[in-house]
Amino acid sequence: MTVLVVIAHPDKNSFTQSWAAESIRSATVLGHEVLVSDLYKMKFDPIEKADHYKVTFPSDHFDVLKTQEFHSQKDSLPSEVKVELNKIKKCDLIVFHFPVWWFSPPSALKGWMERVFANGAAHDTTHRFDSGKFKGKRAQFCVTTGASKQESAFNGREADIDMLLWPTAYTLKYLGIDVLPHKIINSLHSYHSENKKNEIERNLKLELQNQIEFIAKCFTVEPLKFNNDTDFTNDGRLKVAAKSLTPFIRHSE
Repeated sequence: MTVLVVIAHPDKNSFTQSWAAESIRSATVLGHEVLVSDLYKMKFDPIEKADHYKVTFPSDHFDVLKTQEFHSQKDSLPSEVKVELNKIKKCDLIVFHFPVWWFSPPSALKGWMERVFANGAAHDTTHRFDSGKFKGKRAQFCVTTGASKQESAFNGREADIDMLLWPTAYTLKYLGIDVLPHKIINSLHSYHSENKKNEIERNLKLELQNQIEFIAKCFTVEPLKFNNDTDFTNDGRLKVAAKSLTPFIRHSE
């Protein structure tokens, strides 16, 4: 298969980068083709703006959706966006490596999605969710956070990490991609005592060694559950008989 590794961390010596390197090595050892998008190294501009296009549609102002759709139909999206789209179209698995900063992924990754998941090319009103253009592909988040496991739990004061990552996961679901359970490494910061630092470094080495097993078994793992299209009424509300699978989509206020 083909594996795309997307990296969103500016420090080449960070654990996020080391973890991503292990994903690349593991996939290569297993005989897979590997594609890489190291967003900071690429200097990928995460800001969607009119300057990226020779013309906007309509011409008198910058309507993001209509402009993306217009250029998708004309095959005239920005070259850097077309390159990234082709990687996604080609791959079977996307492994995202990023830290959680201010309770969300870095803006570099969010902006990459805003530009690359272009209306018309990556989705449209007909092809989304269960009918998404990238149905059959899988994705995995490999995430680091400075908060402890306890603080990142459902009742932790740093907020439930699964909830914080839900909007990003749902973005992929919108495109038809199956999202695997997140791999989270907590308490990753530079303020530990020497003993705690040594303990964490030992655990990080073990996590790196586990990456090849994850890559090998990624298509046997049960993905996260989201409501199906049939769970909603024609006006887009969750049906009374449908089970609520997330606090983001529920039956009561």
